[in-house]
Amino acid sequence: MIIKPGELLASIDTPADLRKLKEAQLLQVCQELRQYIIDVVSIHGGHFGASLGVVELTTALHYVFNTPYDQLVWDVGHQAYGHKILTGRRDIFHTNRKYGGISGFPKRKESEYDTFGVGHSSTSISAALGMAVASKYKGEDQRQHIAVIGDGAMTGGMAFEALNHGGVANANLLVVLNDNCMSIDPNVGALKEYLTDITTSRTYNKMRDEVWKILGKISKFGPDARTVVSKIESGVKAAILKQSNLFEGLNFRYFGPIDGHDIDHLVSVMEDLKHIPGPKILHCLTTKGKGFALAEKDQTKWHAPGLFDKITGEIYKKHHDTPQPPKYQDVFGHTIVELAEQNPKVMGVTPAMPSGCSLNIMMKAMPDRAFDVGIAEQHAVTFSAGLATQGLIPFCNIYSTFMQRGYDQVVHDVCLQNLPVVFCLDRAGFAGADGPTHHGAYDIAYMRCIPNMVVSAPMNEKELRNLMYTATQDGAGPFTIRYPRGEGVMPKWRTKLELIEIGKGRTVQEGEEVAILTFGHIGNYAVDVCKKLKYDGITPGHYDMRFAKPLDEELLHHIFSKYEKVITVEDGCLQGGFGSAVLEFMVDNGYTSQVKRLGIPDQIFEHGSQLELHKEAGMDPAAIERTVREMMGVSVKARV
Repeated sequence: MIIKPGELLASIDTPADLRKLKEAQLLQVCQELRQYIIDVVSIHGGHFGASLGVVELTTALHYVFNTPYDQLVWDVGHQAYGHKILTGRRDIFHTNRKYGGISGFPKRKESEYDTFGVGHSSTSISAALGMAVASKYKGEDQRQHIAVIGDGAMTGGMAFEALNHGGVANANLLVVLNDNCMSIDPNVGALKEYLTDITTSRTYNKMRDEVWKILGKISKFGPDARTVVSKIESGVKAAILKQSNLFEGLNFRYFGPIDGHDIDHLVSVMEDLKHIPGPKILHCLTTKGKGFALAEKDQTKWHAPGLFDKITGEIYKKHHDTPQPPKYQDVFGHTIVELAEQNPKVMGVTPAMPSGCSLNIMMKAMPDRAFDVGIAEQHAVTFSAGLATQGLIPFCNIYSTFMQRGYDQVVHDVCLQNLPVVFCLDRAGFAGADGPTHHGAYDIAYMRCIPNMVVSAPMNEKELRNLMYTATQDGAGPFTIRYPRGEGVMPKWRTKLELIEIGKGRTVQEGEEVAILTFGHIGNYAVDVCKKLKYDGITPGHYDMRFAKPLDEELLHHIFSKYEKVITVEDGCLQGGFGSAVLEFMVDNGYTSQVKRLGIPDQIFEHGSQLELHKEAGMDPAAIERTVREMMGVSVKARV
């Protein structure tokens, strides 16, 4: 289906085309841009509410600033759809997040307008400040540098580190704070309350408008008047808000809050800010999902709703005649409540992803025992460590790709002190359409090298439940449980909780000549392959190892004594991963079997479905079957 843009939007291939329009035409551009995003995402899927909320902001930024010479950095980037459409990718926008198509996030190699690759939160101010300092060093004094960051991303410590530096760097930096009280779930914490105080103070907002008018005329008075007005402005803010302004305390000139959906006012304000040197922050109030009533009403649901009817708002769901397996995240969410009911020591922690990881189930059932700490992975880990020192058992649920952001805390605060923190790493392995910034490719390697850490992965829902139960036992210590995005394999998944001996794998089937050793959910590929090979009289052994650390050495001695050919399969990086652990065991114990490792090679994989990416990486069912046949010297038989 061909989706046609509106008349004005169709004429915009670059921001230079946008800047040829009259300011009075920008409202129509915004209307057409918002409708185009709705049209495309409803049919092709993707992030939704975030981009609708910044349509006017995006249009104003590209209209006022001379992008790409003026450098625009988006934080996280799932709100950058309008940016992509206005910067030459309108006609290929329907390929967004599809295998071989454009990325769902800004990407440097995709466009010169994407000045910095993003996907993780709270990086924009640091990146834009680096660019600004570089421009200052090169004598590019008129070059502008703009970081667009949401109030949710502002809870990340890195944002404050950048503000702290930016306030003394004396570089030409504008931070646009997109304040909608939402990231994916509602924002939490003291910063949210602080911003709410600013935005709801009627007296302050009235006075702010008057001060802004004065600032808009400041060029008529001269440098002394500039100093006076600056003092007046600061005094009004401090007196009326009954506190010093946080941002001005960091030496940033603060402007706002202003209506982030008033395109005329946005353009006027930004034109003024272009001529004010040094670090500045513009506070814009926006509504996530703006212009689509259902998305405005339920912003979490419409963050990335999938395909939907843009007229009725019906979100299309697959309907099945038989019971389907649950998502791993939901098994986690229900199981932690079950464990917490049995064990008063069990607690839940997540950095701003309660609905994404299903900790929201526990937060509703036991609000005093489950914590959303904001987008702050480092804090989440050390907060969990603090809980553990007091005899509690925190389950710290973090997406694998975001766990990287708290790695020092895992080493220093958890493992060195041997504290019983359970890391549940959701979205482990290929994450699908979110692409390389979200693939959980490295956690096996980076977790198994730390002393005291247990590294495990369930092959199905029953194993996930049992690993979670096992991790609550005395003496379990630091414990990692990794599982993928998406569904498991067991419609009847509510099994009895059973202890698993730490470091013990299980035999799926004994076989001949070739042994397949799998780690985690991807072992289900091997089950299907073994069934298929059986028709050709080929019976490989299959072993679900369950633990990459500690390895089941007794089972490995059996395997290497029996099989001359071994295949390892993992949905993780090959370098330092599960297969590497098996090779280390083999060498250390003097075995000489032929080993072939299947997993994620040492390269960056883009976005696509999990199966598409597994195929590209050479670890899909066809690749496993091919590897078995090649190692056995058996070709594929023709079937009638």
